[in-house]
Amino acid sequence: MSFGIHVNILLYASDTNSPQHDKAASFLNSCATGGEMFCLAWLTLMNYVRMSTHPAIFHRPLSHADAIRNVEALVSSPMCRVIGEEDGFLDIYRRLTDEVPTRGNLVPDAHLAAVLLQHGVVQLYTHDRDFRKFSALRVIDP
Repeated sequence: MSFGIHVNILLYASDTNSPQHDKAASFLNSCATGGEMFCLAWLTLMNYVRMSTHPAIFHRPLSHADAIRNVEALVSSPMCRVIGEEDGFLDIYRRLTDEVPTRGNLVPDAHLAAVLLQHGVVQLYTHDRDFRKFSALRVIDP
């Protein structure tokens, strides 16, 4: 069984000022070298690039080149599978959002949840408790 990883774990692993840095970096290292397939959505990866290079989010933002190198390192792991929307995505998104009132910041969470579910991924590692609203996902805070 594979699992998904949310952008906040990637950000904590890159932000040495974050109190969650050591745990997140260790978790990502174990994912990249472990025996279980992990999934990263293109949505997650591009949000990582956007947020890790943003000076209002990171005390010391990464350069675009460094952020892309981090993405390349993750996706080059033989245990990583990169996933995205496929035909039928909107139907899954609609089913999720029919169950959970969705607006504002919950929209991208529902988007990621739908991508994961479309690929048969039901386990998500994140520090974001909002994902617990989607009953189809098993949410774990590493």
